Amino acid sequence: MFVILGTIILLVCVTTGFVLAKGNFDLILAALPLEMLMIGGGALGAFVISSPKDILSHTMKSVFTIFGGMVTSKAYYTTLLVTLSGLYMKIRREGLVAIEKDVERPAESPIFSEFAKNKKNHEVLLFICDTMRIFSTVNIEAHEFDNIMEADIESTVHELLIPSHGVSKIADALPALGIVACVLGVVITMGKLNEPPEVLGYSIGKALVGTFLGVLLAYGFASPIATNLEYRAKEIEHILLVAKASLGSFVGGNPPPVALEAGRRAIPIHYRPTFEQLEEAIKASKGK
Repeated sequence: MFVILGTIILLVCVTTGFVLAKGNFDLILAALPLEMLMIGGGALGAFVISSPKDILSHTMKSVFTIFGGMVTSKAYYTTLLVTLSGLYMKIRREGLVAIEKDVERPAESPIFSEFAKNKKNHEVLLFICDTMRIFSTVNIEAHEFDNIMEADIESTVHELLIPSHGVSKIADALPALGIVACVLGVVITMGKLNEPPEVLGYSIGKALVGTFLGVLLAYGFASPIATNLEYRAKEIEHILLVAKASLGSFVGGNPPPVALEAGRRAIPIHYRPTFEQLEEAIKASKGK
């Protein structure tokens, strides 16, 4: 929604300014198709050259996620902590062996089933289940768990940031491709030196549309898309850090309330549920 709104604001402001300056819209419209072919096609070609198949596919899919909403909210973090609470309490009641099926098949688990329905939770759910699978099968020190979780988060975030980095590189290339299109327009103009001034002026104007378009696409679209994708990757990173704080506390031997509080305190303040809100949510989940 906000991506569409931002696009409308951008285009309306740029075109309105051009109209108020009494610019010739026919000139831009005449040059636009070929300039878009050269600049857009050139950027796409360069991206295909620079990207292996898997990264290319991953980036193309990720770009469309910017039209969806962000994942996190106070309700989201509350649900995450309630889910962890159910896991901790089952371990306390029945022992570590009891969660084997839960972490192996989370979609079928009463603890994880609701959380697993949202496909956006895939990385978070995988992180929790892998961590608890190790905890239930391997006897290692708590600080070793921290190292394992940190490595997992680093690897996950690195992968999530790949689309942002790819689009950012496209943004860096677009102004230069705009200059390439402009230079080609000037080359064409050089073949018209025997034409009257108005013809030369029109031809030079069409050539300069390439520079304008390259800069507009870079800083008005590609760069903001890269930033949007980076925010989404960082959002998942912070969810994983919240889960890490809680899981690390529990693995370290703390009781469930302390482990949940460790996770709650890691949540950003504007998304953080109060102690009472979390307590009420946990009680409500037990009544289901």
